[in-house]
Amino acid sequence: MRIPGFDYQRVPVADGVALNVAVAGSGSPVVLLHGFPQTHLMWRHVAADLAVDHTVLCPDLRGYGDSDKPADTGETYSKRTMAADVVALARAFGHDRFALAGHDRGALVAIRAGLDHPDVVTHLASLDVLPTLDTWDVMHGVGGAVGFHLYLMAQPPGLPERMIGAVPDEFFGYFLDAWIQRPEAIPADVRAAYLAASRDAVPSIVADYRASSTVDVEHDTADRRAGNVLRMPVTVLQQDWGATLGFDAAARWRAWAPDLAHETVTAGHFMAEEAPAEVIKTLRDLLTR
Repeated sequence: MRIPGFDYQRVPVADGVALNVAVAGSGSPVVLLHGFPQTHLMWRHVAADLAVDHTVLCPDLRGYGDSDKPADTGETYSKRTMAADVVALARAFGHDRFALAGHDRGALVAIRAGLDHPDVVTHLASLDVLPTLDTWDVMHGVGGAVGFHLYLMAQPPGLPERMIGAVPDEFFGYFLDAWIQRPEAIPADVRAAYLAASRDAVPSIVADYRASSTVDVEHDTADRRAGNVLRMPVTVLQQDWGATLGFDAAARWRAWAPDLAHETVTAGHFMAEEAPAEVIKTLRDLLTR
Protein backbone atom coordinates (compact mmCIF):
# COMPACT_ATOMS: atom_id res chain seq x y z
CA MET A 1 0.00 0.00 0.00
CA ARG A 2 1.03 3.59 -0.63
CA ILE A 3 0.14 7.03 0.65
CA PRO A 4 -1.86 8.73 -2.12
CA GLY A 5 -0.05 11.64 -3.73
CA PHE A 6 3.40 10.57 -2.52
CA ASP A 7 6.28 9.44 -4.68
CA TYR A 8 8.26 6.36 -3.66
CA GLN A 9 11.98 5.78 -3.85
CA ARG A 10 14.59 3.39 -2.50
CA VAL A 11 17.45 5.45 -1.09
CA PRO A 12 20.85 3.99 -0.08
CA VAL A 13 21.75 5.17 3.43
CA ALA A 14 24.58 2.81 4.46
CA ASP A 15 26.64 -0.02 3.00
CA GLY A 16 24.16 -2.56 1.73
CA VAL A 17 21.15 -0.78 3.23
CA ALA A 18 18.50 1.18 1.35
CA LEU A 19 15.31 2.59 2.82
CA ASN A 20 11.91 2.66 1.19
CA VAL A 21 10.65 6.24 1.48
CA ALA A 22 7.48 8.12 0.54
CA VAL A 23 8.10 11.75 -0.42
CA ALA A 24 5.80 14.70 -1.15
CA GLY A 25 5.46 18.44 -0.77
CA SER A 26 7.85 21.36 -0.72
CA GLY A 27 9.16 23.70 1.94
CA SER A 28 11.06 23.06 5.15
CA PRO A 29 11.66 19.32 5.61
CA VAL A 30 9.90 17.08 8.12
CA VAL A 31 10.81 13.40 8.57
CA LEU A 32 8.20 11.06 10.07
CA LEU A 33 9.29 7.73 11.63
CA HIS A 34 6.82 4.92 12.25
CA GLY A 35 6.39 2.60 15.20
CA PHE A 36 5.68 -1.08 15.91
CA PRO A 37 4.11 -3.13 14.42
CA GLN A 38 3.60 -0.69 11.57
CA THR A 39 5.22 0.89 8.53
CA HIS A 40 5.35 4.42 7.13
CA LEU A 41 1.62 4.02 6.30
CA MET A 42 0.74 4.98 9.88
CA TRP A 43 1.51 8.60 8.93
CA ARG A 44 -0.84 8.68 5.92
CA HIS A 45 -3.23 11.30 7.38
CA VAL A 46 -0.61 13.46 9.05
CA ALA A 47 1.83 13.33 6.14
CA ALA A 48 -0.78 14.45 3.62
CA ASP A 49 -1.59 17.53 5.70
CA LEU A 50 2.03 18.50 6.38
CA ALA A 51 2.94 18.09 2.71
CA VAL A 52 0.78 21.12 1.87
CA ASP A 53 3.61 23.40 3.03
CA HIS A 54 6.52 21.12 3.98
CA THR A 55 8.70 18.56 2.28
CA VAL A 56 7.66 15.33 4.00
CA LEU A 57 9.78 12.16 4.08
CA CYS A 58 8.16 8.99 5.43
CA PRO A 59 10.63 6.08 5.42
CA ASP A 60 10.25 2.51 6.52
CA LEU A 61 12.92 2.07 9.19
CA ARG A 62 15.69 -0.41 8.46
CA GLY A 63 14.35 -3.85 9.28
CA TYR A 64 10.73 -2.86 8.62
CA GLY A 65 8.34 -2.64 5.69
CA ASP A 66 10.00 -2.49 2.30
CA SER A 67 13.35 -1.25 3.61
CA ASP A 68 16.37 -3.55 3.75
CA LYS A 69 16.74 -5.98 6.64
CA PRO A 70 20.44 -6.72 7.17
CA ALA A 71 21.51 -9.52 9.48
CA ASP A 72 22.21 -8.31 13.00
CA THR A 73 25.84 -8.01 14.06
CA GLY A 74 25.27 -6.29 17.41
CA GLU A 75 25.05 -2.64 16.37
CA THR A 76 23.02 -3.19 13.21
CA TYR A 77 19.75 -2.18 14.84
CA SER A 78 21.03 0.17 17.49
CA LYS A 79 19.10 3.43 17.52
CA ARG A 80 22.43 5.15 16.80
CA THR A 81 22.75 3.21 13.55
CA MET A 82 19.10 3.76 12.64
CA ALA A 83 19.39 7.48 13.43
CA ALA A 84 22.38 7.70 11.10
CA ASP A 85 20.16 6.16 8.41
CA VAL A 86 17.67 8.99 8.85
CA VAL A 87 20.33 11.69 8.62
CA ALA A 88 21.75 10.07 5.47
CA LEU A 89 18.25 9.82 3.99
CA ALA A 90 17.54 13.52 4.51
CA ARG A 91 20.92 14.47 3.06
CA ALA A 92 20.20 12.38 -0.02
CA PHE A 93 17.32 14.77 -0.67
CA GLY A 94 19.52 17.81 -0.02
CA HIS A 95 18.45 18.53 3.57
CA ASP A 96 21.21 19.13 6.12
CA ARG A 97 18.68 20.20 8.78
CA PHE A 98 15.16 18.92 9.34
CA ALA A 99 12.37 18.49 11.86
CA LEU A 100 11.82 14.94 13.10
CA ALA A 101 8.78 13.19 14.55
CA GLY A 102 8.65 9.58 15.66
CA HIS A 103 6.10 7.20 17.09
CA ASP A 104 6.97 4.28 19.35
CA ARG A 105 10.15 2.65 17.91
CA GLY A 106 10.52 5.56 15.51
CA ALA A 107 10.46 7.93 18.47
CA LEU A 108 13.43 6.11 20.00
CA VAL A 109 15.29 6.57 16.73
CA ALA A 110 14.29 10.25 16.72
CA ILE A 111 15.55 10.74 20.28
CA ARG A 112 18.89 9.20 19.41
CA ALA A 113 19.10 11.36 16.28
CA GLY A 114 18.50 14.44 18.41
CA LEU A 115 21.22 13.44 20.87
CA ASP A 116 23.78 12.39 18.25
CA HIS A 117 23.02 15.08 15.65
CA PRO A 118 21.91 18.21 17.55
CA ASP A 119 22.95 20.51 14.71
CA VAL A 120 20.83 18.55 12.24
CA VAL A 121 17.52 18.01 14.06
CA THR A 122 15.74 21.37 14.41
CA HIS A 123 12.57 20.18 16.19
CA LEU A 124 11.69 16.81 17.71
CA ALA A 125 8.35 15.16 18.47
CA SER A 126 7.91 11.88 20.34
CA LEU A 127 4.60 10.02 20.29
CA ASP A 128 3.77 7.62 23.12
CA VAL A 129 7.13 6.40 24.30
CA LEU A 130 9.67 7.12 27.03
CA PRO A 131 13.42 7.30 26.42
CA THR A 132 14.99 3.85 26.67
CA LEU A 133 16.54 4.21 30.13
CA ASP A 134 13.29 5.44 31.60
CA THR A 135 11.28 2.70 29.94
CA TRP A 136 13.29 0.01 31.67
CA ASP A 137 13.26 1.96 34.93
CA VAL A 138 9.47 2.19 35.16
CA MET A 139 8.77 -1.39 34.07
CA HIS A 140 8.54 -3.25 37.38
CA GLY A 141 6.09 -5.25 39.44
CA VAL A 142 2.74 -6.36 38.11
CA GLY A 143 2.39 -3.14 36.09
CA GLY A 144 5.42 -4.16 34.06
CA ALA A 145 3.39 -6.95 32.48
CA VAL A 146 2.17 -4.46 29.87
CA GLY A 147 5.70 -4.57 28.47
CA PHE A 148 6.02 -8.35 28.27
CA HIS A 149 7.11 -8.12 24.64
CA LEU A 150 10.12 -5.99 25.66
CA TYR A 151 11.39 -8.80 27.86
CA LEU A 152 10.62 -11.51 25.31
CA MET A 153 12.52 -9.82 22.51
CA ALA A 154 15.41 -8.92 24.81
CA GLN A 155 16.38 -12.60 25.03
CA PRO A 156 19.40 -13.95 23.11
CA PRO A 157 18.89 -14.86 19.44
CA GLY A 158 16.91 -18.01 18.81
CA LEU A 159 13.95 -18.43 21.12
CA PRO A 160 12.13 -15.10 20.51
CA GLU A 161 12.42 -15.44 16.75
CA ARG A 162 11.12 -19.02 16.83
CA MET A 163 8.22 -18.23 19.15
CA ILE A 164 7.08 -15.14 17.24
CA GLY A 165 7.74 -16.71 13.86
CA ALA A 166 5.46 -19.63 14.74
CA VAL A 167 2.39 -17.36 15.08
CA PRO A 168 3.36 -13.96 13.63
CA ASP A 169 -0.13 -12.73 12.77
CA GLU A 170 -1.41 -13.58 16.23
CA PHE A 171 1.59 -11.94 17.90
CA PHE A 172 1.61 -8.70 15.94
CA GLY A 173 -2.16 -8.62 15.69
CA TYR A 174 -2.40 -8.73 19.47
CA PHE A 175 -0.78 -5.29 19.74
CA LEU A 176 -2.87 -3.81 16.95
CA ASP A 177 -5.95 -4.88 18.94
CA ALA A 178 -4.79 -4.24 22.50
CA TRP A 179 -3.28 -0.80 21.98
CA ILE A 180 -6.12 0.87 20.10
CA GLN A 181 -9.26 2.62 21.30
CA ARG A 182 -10.85 3.13 17.86
CA PRO A 183 -10.32 -0.07 15.85
CA GLU A 184 -11.88 1.51 12.77
CA ALA A 185 -8.89 3.87 12.60
CA ILE A 186 -6.87 0.98 11.15
CA PRO A 187 -8.97 -0.35 8.26
CA ALA A 188 -8.76 -3.99 7.23
CA ASP A 189 -6.48 -3.33 4.25
CA VAL A 190 -4.04 -1.29 6.35
CA ARG A 191 -4.08 -3.89 9.11
CA ALA A 192 -3.35 -6.61 6.54
CA ALA A 193 -0.43 -4.55 5.23
CA TYR A 194 1.01 -4.17 8.74
CA LEU A 195 0.71 -7.89 9.43
CA ALA A 196 2.27 -8.87 6.10
CA ALA A 197 5.19 -6.49 6.64
CA SER A 198 5.78 -7.72 10.19
CA ARG A 199 5.45 -11.37 9.21
CA ASP A 200 8.31 -10.89 6.76
CA ALA A 201 10.53 -9.08 9.28
CA VAL A 202 10.51 -11.13 12.48
CA PRO A 203 14.33 -11.39 12.88
CA SER A 204 14.95 -7.69 12.27
CA ILE A 205 12.09 -6.54 14.47
CA VAL A 206 13.39 -8.73 17.30
CA ALA A 207 16.89 -7.36 16.70
CA ASP A 208 15.55 -3.80 16.97
CA TYR A 209 13.99 -4.59 20.34
CA ARG A 210 17.00 -6.58 21.54
CA ALA A 211 19.20 -3.55 20.86
CA SER A 212 17.07 -1.55 23.27
CA SER A 213 18.04 -3.88 26.10
CA THR A 214 21.75 -3.85 25.23
CA VAL A 215 23.62 -1.32 23.11
CA ASP A 216 20.89 1.36 23.27
CA VAL A 217 21.04 1.27 27.06
CA GLU A 218 24.81 1.75 26.89
CA HIS A 219 24.45 4.78 24.62
CA ASP A 220 21.73 6.37 26.75
CA THR A 221 23.67 5.73 29.94
CA ALA A 222 26.74 7.44 28.49
CA ASP A 223 24.64 10.46 27.55
CA ARG A 224 23.04 10.60 30.98
CA ARG A 225 26.43 10.51 32.70
CA ALA A 226 27.81 13.19 30.37
CA GLY A 227 24.78 15.43 30.91
CA ASN A 228 23.82 15.36 27.23
CA VAL A 229 20.27 16.49 26.54
CA LEU A 230 18.04 17.33 23.59
CA ARG A 231 18.81 20.96 22.80
CA MET A 232 16.05 21.53 20.24
CA PRO A 233 12.36 22.23 20.99
CA VAL A 234 10.74 18.93 21.94
CA THR A 235 7.06 18.00 22.03
CA VAL A 236 5.85 14.78 23.63
CA LEU A 237 2.40 13.33 23.07
CA GLN A 238 1.48 10.27 25.08
CA GLN A 239 -1.30 8.47 26.83
CA ASP A 240 -1.45 8.96 30.56
CA TRP A 241 0.01 5.55 31.32
CA GLY A 242 2.40 7.19 33.73
CA ALA A 243 -0.43 7.45 36.22
CA THR A 244 -1.15 3.73 35.80
CA LEU A 245 2.45 2.70 36.33
CA GLY A 246 3.12 5.21 39.07
CA PHE A 247 5.58 7.70 37.61
CA ASP A 248 5.65 11.30 36.41
CA ALA A 249 6.22 11.03 32.66
CA ALA A 250 6.68 14.77 32.16
CA ALA A 251 9.37 14.94 34.85
CA ARG A 252 11.25 12.08 33.25
CA TRP A 253 11.08 13.79 29.90
CA ARG A 254 12.26 17.13 31.31
CA ALA A 255 15.49 15.44 32.39
CA TRP A 256 16.19 14.85 28.69
CA ALA A 257 14.53 17.88 27.08
CA PRO A 258 14.80 21.32 28.74
CA ASP A 259 12.64 22.95 26.04
CA LEU A 260 9.69 20.61 26.48
CA ALA A 261 5.98 20.68 25.72
CA HIS A 262 4.43 17.55 27.25
CA GLU A 263 0.82 16.66 26.48
CA THR A 264 -1.39 13.68 27.19
CA VAL A 265 -4.05 12.54 24.75
CA THR A 266 -7.23 10.51 25.06
CA ALA A 267 -6.52 8.38 21.98
CA GLY A 268 -4.96 4.97 22.13
CA HIS A 269 -1.36 4.18 21.27
CA PHE A 270 -1.90 4.57 17.52
CA MET A 271 -2.74 8.25 17.87
CA ALA A 272 -1.56 9.36 14.42
CA GLU A 273 -4.32 7.15 13.03
CA GLU A 274 -6.88 7.51 15.83
CA ALA A 275 -6.56 11.27 16.36
CA PRO A 276 -4.74 12.67 13.31
CA ALA A 277 -6.17 16.18 13.67
CA GLU A 278 -4.74 16.45 17.19
CA VAL A 279 -1.36 15.12 16.08
CA ILE A 280 -1.28 17.49 13.10
CA LYS A 281 -2.03 20.51 15.31
CA THR A 282 0.64 19.46 17.80
CA LEU A 283 3.29 19.02 15.11
CA ARG A 284 2.40 22.32 13.45
CA ASP A 285 2.63 24.08 16.83
CA LEU A 286 6.04 22.49 17.40
CA LEU A 287 7.32 23.68 14.03
CA THR A 288 6.59 27.30 14.99
CA ARG A 289 8.66 27.14 18.19
